[in-house]
Amino acid sequence: MLITTSRKPSSRTRSFARSMERVFDSTYVNRGKMSRRDVLIKSRASGYDKTAIISEIKGNPSRIELFDPEGYSLLVLDVTVTNPAGSGRISKKDLHLRWELDDSEFKEKITSQLDVPEESGITSNITNEEIKHHKDSNLIHVRKGKDKKAVVEFHDRNGQITGPRLYIRKCRAGV
Repeated sequence: MLITTSRKPSSRTRSFARSMERVFDSTYVNRGKMSRRDVLIKSRASGYDKTAIISEIKGNPSRIELFDPEGYSLLVLDVTVTNPAGSGRISKKDLHLRWELDDSEFKEKITSQLDVPEESGITSNITNEEIKHHKDSNLIHVRKGKDKKAVVEFHDRNGQITGPRLYIRKCRAGV
């Protein structure tokens, strides 16, 4: 996935985009003067199957929009973002998704666009501590928020919360 921002992004939005690059198997590109069409052409030429454009309101990341290579909108997330102090690294190849929401329609919209497998049972002969470490490491954790639709947290390879925390207010399939 290619990640970029709206034009003239704030430093907070650029920082968020770079955090998303570190979490997902993706590349961040400084948009500069590129039009949306130019961004999509660059993404397709680089072999990416999705492009994420992060927009902002009053200098804060507020929307993530995913596009396919042809420029059709796949998913729009209205978000609020915080960036916890954690600076751990995520092993992208071992990344998995834990879903703790009952909303199956919302789950389908998100999981159909992420190239991240859902959490599965552990079948090998390992200790409880190893199971806990495995379950909480390299994890995207989607849980119910208080007044938001969902909260998304990222856990590094040591099980510590790292990277951005997303509070999803609204999620809709391509517009």
